[in-house]
Amino acid sequence: MVMTTCCLIIIDLLNDYLDARDADQVRRLVQNTNSLISAFRRLHLPVIWVRQEFRRDLSDAFLEMRDKRIAIAIEGTPGAKLHSGLDWRSVDPTIVKKRYSAFFKTELDQMLMEFGVGELVLCGVNTHACIRTTAIDAYQRDLRVILAAECIGSYDEEHERVSLDYMNGKIAKVATVSQISRTLSAS
Repeated sequence: MVMTTCCLIIIDLLNDYLDARDADQVRRLVQNTNSLISAFRRLHLPVIWVRQEFRRDLSDAFLEMRDKRIAIAIEGTPGAKLHSGLDWRSVDPTIVKKRYSAFFKTELDQMLMEFGVGELVLCGVNTHACIRTTAIDAYQRDLRVILAAECIGSYDEEHERVSLDYMNGKIAKVATVSQISRTLSAS
């Protein structure tokens, strides 16, 4: 087993979550995420994709979705697919999650252990929900967490700001793509 220290985790950059957003914002999010992916791949560091996907009948969806009959990220639909502009490769580990946290009832713990990961860089949406709960769960596992500033986003700007203020310097560190890339290259 090759021991690495840092892993990139990309969360929920799905068509259903990005289609309603401003096209320029999505383009920047995808480009910045692809830049980080390239930096990790150059150094042979793991890149793990995490995405939500639910059954059509919502029987595996979380309570709010079931209660309000919110059909989003439904398996087999274009909306549940990763954005086509992302540099996803079929050899990349990909996890399907059913709740906000990428750790909740998934194989992420096992993957990180196999890769020897001690630090995570998180990208994706939504900052106030899936990014925040994944960051908190990572912190609870004594993993260092970096939030890639240009690679995360939220449809709720106020809750995103509050979440970043809460996490930064406590359970995570917010850093730019260039800062992260420089730190990786210096390691």
